[in-house]
Amino acid sequence: MQNSLYYGDNLEVLRRYVDDESVDLIYLDPPFNSNATYNVLFKEQTGQSSPAQISAFTDTWAWTQETERAYEQDIILNPTVAPAVKDMVSAFRSFVGRNALMAYLVMMTPRLVELHRALKPTGSIYLHCDPTASHYLKTVMDTVFGITNFRNEITWRRTTAHSDAKRFGRNTDTLLYYTKSDEWTWHQQHQPYDAEYESRFRNEDPDGRSWADYDLTAKGLTGGGYEYEYKGVTSLWRVPLATMQRLDAEGRLHFTQSGGIRRKRYLDEQKGRPIQALWEDISPINSRARERLGYPTQKPEALLERIVNASSNPGDVVLDPFCGCGTAVAVAERLNRQWIGIDITHLAVALMKHRLKTSFGISQGADYSVIGEPVDVGSARALAEQDRYQFQFWALSLLGARPQQYDHRGADRGIDGVLHFINGPRRSTHRAIIQVKSGKVSVAHIRDLVGTVERENAALGLFITLEQPTRAMATEAVSAGFYHSELWQRDYPKIQIRTVQQLLTGNGFEMPPNPGMYQDSQRVQKDQARQGGLEDIREPFGAEAEAIEAINA
Repeated sequence: MQNSLYYGDNLEVLRRYVDDESVDLIYLDPPFNSNATYNVLFKEQTGQSSPAQISAFTDTWAWTQETERAYEQDIILNPTVAPAVKDMVSAFRSFVGRNALMAYLVMMTPRLVELHRALKPTGSIYLHCDPTASHYLKTVMDTVFGITNFRNEITWRRTTAHSDAKRFGRNTDTLLYYTKSDEWTWHQQHQPYDAEYESRFRNEDPDGRSWADYDLTAKGLTGGGYEYEYKGVTSLWRVPLATMQRLDAEGRLHFTQSGGIRRKRYLDEQKGRPIQALWEDISPINSRARERLGYPTQKPEALLERIVNASSNPGDVVLDPFCGCGTAVAVAERLNRQWIGIDITHLAVALMKHRLKTSFGISQGADYSVIGEPVDVGSARALAEQDRYQFQFWALSLLGARPQQYDHRGADRGIDGVLHFINGPRRSTHRAIIQVKSGKVSVAHIRDLVGTVERENAALGLFITLEQPTRAMATEAVSAGFYHSELWQRDYPKIQIRTVQQLLTGNGFEMPPNPGMYQDSQRVQKDQARQGGLEDIREPFGAEAEAIEAINA
């Protein structure tokens, strides 16, 4: 199924949903085995430095019983894995050992096998990595895709300088570029000429077009030429007589004062310098970048645009199995490709849906599918039983709320999520505190929420429950009274309860407008290159515009 977002383990999604030889281009930016914690950084609502970081997943690896099981079942005992791949992984385990690096390679290998299966014979794959494990990953790629299908090791200068105390600064990433076979889709990409090259085009026609002249003789070249006389000049020429006559008729010949004939090349007809394997012209996402969404591993759209344009055609299928905030998906949508995105966290899926909405005005269901998210109470209960934290993230995403905390090893202080809005004559920021429950609920939970709202000096308390609330819970919520909004001239129940069923059917909470948790992406048109000065044409109006402007100030 094309134009689809999948929530889940990409290995299982690939095996279940992605057909053999159905994908034209794959880009993947997997965790780098960097022993770092990756955080989703949410849009700051208060203008203050608050802890708005939610751990999406921890990029740390260890050899465990689960890893040993994956090594055996997904690689060694898997009949779809080629013997050479099994031998390669076994050899790695012999000299690398059972450690974090080997656990990482055990995670990556079966996924690369599935990606090879899914790729069309004319397809390409770009694996984005850093020097931590790139040399090991290249060996895996050589074995899975074949040494002869290696095309480039691309070096991207992701920052101009990086300071390290006792080594050279690490300011580059690596992209390993492979194809499925010896016939693949390719469109040469170019970049603008530098000033030195353009200075050669110093001549100018009466109409203002700049040109440089080039030798037309074939003297000294191997492979021969064409010997004839043209307008009194006899020589061994690079082009046949018919071509010489055509160039003359088009005004593309320069007759020199010394009696020679040279060819004009116009600057405005030059495509630019062919892109090489060193990419120094694409800047990273910085704190002031207009396309910045706050996702720490976000890559610039210009990087993905180059890859998509070089290795696919309009209508082709682009797959990103570690799609994070969805840059590959967004670029594929903008350049009129079909796309498949997979991620293992509901935080990332929610961010991608928001990005597609604000960038392109497209919505789940009408324009693309989301597979793996709950669509009814039964599937919501299944998610809660599988992973209650992912259930919590999903439930909060129904409101566009910011999760308060991911690390379940710490205390959440009775706060699962937060929404912000403005109120009062000074347009100050106020909070709605959210609690999410997937198990049995009672009136004690509502009393706890009331206490939390009072302790945190919050405006509203919102309670999401998978199970039906009791009558005593409803009575306790009503007894908490109302919150009055001066700005909107309306009373809102201070404590509110909604079931998952109610939220899924559009019966949401009563509260003032709020802009949601994610930074809006720029609104763009399809097949439009992202420009540094492109303005966001999304224009809220009236009270909504005032509320959003005040919160983001």
